[in-house]
Amino acid sequence: MPAKGKQRLGIQSVEVAGRILAAMIKAGRPAALKDLARLAGMSPGKAHRYFVSLVRLKLVSQDAASGHYGVGPMAIALGQTGMRRIDVVRTAMEFMPRLRDETDETVMLIYWAGGRPVIFGFEESSRPVFVNVRVGSTLPMLRTAAGQIFAAFLPDNQTRDLIRSERESAGAAAATLPSESAWTRQLDSVRKRGLASVTGDLFPGINAVAAPVFNDKGRLAAVIGALGRSEDIDVRFDGAVANAVRGTAAEISRRIGYLE
Repeated sequence: MPAKGKQRLGIQSVEVAGRILAAMIKAGRPAALKDLARLAGMSPGKAHRYFVSLVRLKLVSQDAASGHYGVGPMAIALGQTGMRRIDVVRTAMEFMPRLRDETDETVMLIYWAGGRPVIFGFEESSRPVFVNVRVGSTLPMLRTAAGQIFAAFLPDNQTRDLIRSERESAGAAAATLPSESAWTRQLDSVRKRGLASVTGDLFPGINAVAAPVFNDKGRLAAVIGALGRSEDIDVRFDGAVANAVRGTAAEISRRIGYLE
């Protein structure tokens, strides 16, 4: 056992990598190399070498279009391990199978992590949908029901840069995105209804509906969603699936201390 007060030897390169990860947390969203290097207090050249290794380890991911660095799937998985202790996640995961059985649709729990929506829980129905998303996948803001919920109920300064980045990187698909004025009206509607829906916006033939979960302070804690094939799922706001999703989200909110 080391003597009291004696500092234990460590691995300096690991500690430097930790400074980079801390800089990413401080940034709060995907950012350019030069900005993260500045936050970590090192030169871009030195930081780049660490980012190469961190990307290989999947602790960090790099966006192919912008070159910005964000949280990688391994870091998300580590975060999920810790989040299992959080009441909202534990409570929501208890309700997921029941919601799946009630709607016979695939249901998801989406959490805000690393400055973007991340799928934390995924329960497939007896009518599985074939989409390239699983636990740990990140979702866009403008073309998903969950993204609409986060944009509607999170502070604007947490979402505006991600939304702007999606518009800038959309290329030819930008014409299919809602205009800024239409987006504002859409979010107003989401806040009034406490629901969001999409019909084939991200995946052709796949519809989805989502609702917010609030914590004891009245802040958005997570999003519950259901998705299915357009010929199977009814995502009308007064439909059975929407009512089940909204009711489940409200029940989870009450369980974790939210008072309407």
